[in-house]
Amino acid sequence: MRDEPRPKSHDSAAGTLGAFQRRGEVIKPAELIEVRGGEKITLAARRIYNQLLSNAFGPNMAAEGQEYRIPFSELRGNHTSNDRVTEAILSLMQTVVRVRMSDGSTRNVHLLGPTDVEKFGPGIATMLTYELHPKLLPILRDSQIFARLEMQILHGFGTKYGMALYEIIAKRIGLRHVFYNDFETDELRDYLGVPHGKLGPFAALRRKAIEPAVAEVNALAPFSCRIDTIETQGRKVTKLRLSWWLKTVDEKKVQWEAQQGKQANLFVDQLPEVTLWEP
Repeated sequence: MRDEPRPKSHDSAAGTLGAFQRRGEVIKPAELIEVRGGEKITLAARRIYNQLLSNAFGPNMAAEGQEYRIPFSELRGNHTSNDRVTEAILSLMQTVVRVRMSDGSTRNVHLLGPTDVEKFGPGIATMLTYELHPKLLPILRDSQIFARLEMQILHGFGTKYGMALYEIIAKRIGLRHVFYNDFETDELRDYLGVPHGKLGPFAALRRKAIEPAVAEVNALAPFSCRIDTIETQGRKVTKLRLSWWLKTVDEKKVQWEAQQGKQANLFVDQLPEVTLWEP
């Protein structure tokens, strides 16, 4: 994949950790978006990891030994049990991904460090204390490019492929005069998190992963996208082109009406008109 120019809107003089994270938003370093080796991470684990990053975000995020706390109630969503959250946390602690560093080198790193679970009495767990893995801290410290992810949009995805594609585009949506990116087919397969040995034929990959991901992004995100075949070798599809563009006002209105009954407050309503009064 070719290196893109760094988007000015996503570049901070103080680095990624110097950016301002708004409420309901996730500032995610670009290095943690396009990773390889995360095919075992479930949709729930991806969503929870974004919540953990959002909760930990700040200028001290790369400080060694820093601990963060978050209530289980914020992680389990509409579920009453913590079982899925606990399973996701263990998966994130055990998963090693390959991250491309800013200097072009590759680092193998765990996504999450040690965790503690607090319980008040014999009942359900109430608080998670966690650390980011020490090998992850230099990546966070040196990161200069990031994506702004909307938490409510993340909660709307029903597939991990759709969430991964949303993050890939969100990393690039601030680029000026760049509206597409070419990927090797195996490269995009890894970035979407397709398990090894699954969806081998391209027809299966397109039907089970690519098309559902594109459909979800187009339904939920403030931008639209498409993925086209641009290179083949014999009968094998070897290169794909991901294109994206911002939705028009009319398209956003149609989108808002379609999502209104499915997920409340997915999109911010327009501010009411202000009447000026003069004495």
